[in-house]
Amino acid sequence: MPYTPPDPSVRATMLDRIRFNADGLITAIAQQYDTGEVLMLAWMNREALDETLHTGRVCYYSRSRHALWRKGETSGQVQTLVDARLDCDRDSVLLLVNQKGVACHTGRRSCFYNALRPEGIVEITQPEVSAEDLYGTA
Repeated sequence: MPYTPPDPSVRATMLDRIRFNADGLITAIAQQYDTGEVLMLAWMNREALDETLHTGRVCYYSRSRHALWRKGETSGQVQTLVDARLDCDRDSVLLLVNQKGVACHTGRRSCFYNALRPEGIVEITQPEVSAEDLYGTA
């Protein structure tokens, strides 16, 4: 089923009910909609969440660049919104997405590839694509 965006007044009302932190941010977890695979955790400000809800293309807020970050704008690894859900406190959002390609900047499908095991931290997946192929860099 394709994503249907809410109209602007409904989006504004929803955004007013969200509990953004003192920095104006909310944690966002991206999960593949059909497999349940957790892909990544990032941050959104009001503008990023509003854009995501409006366009259906996932947009985050980059804390390091202090700017909106449209997932895939550099790498082509776009996330398309299927559904968005708030937790009970309305201070974090679960984004059910259709991930094109890999979600992690390391070239892995998921950012959650470091397993905490008895022997220590173990990488449980390898990159599917190189950083050079994703970003044109080595």
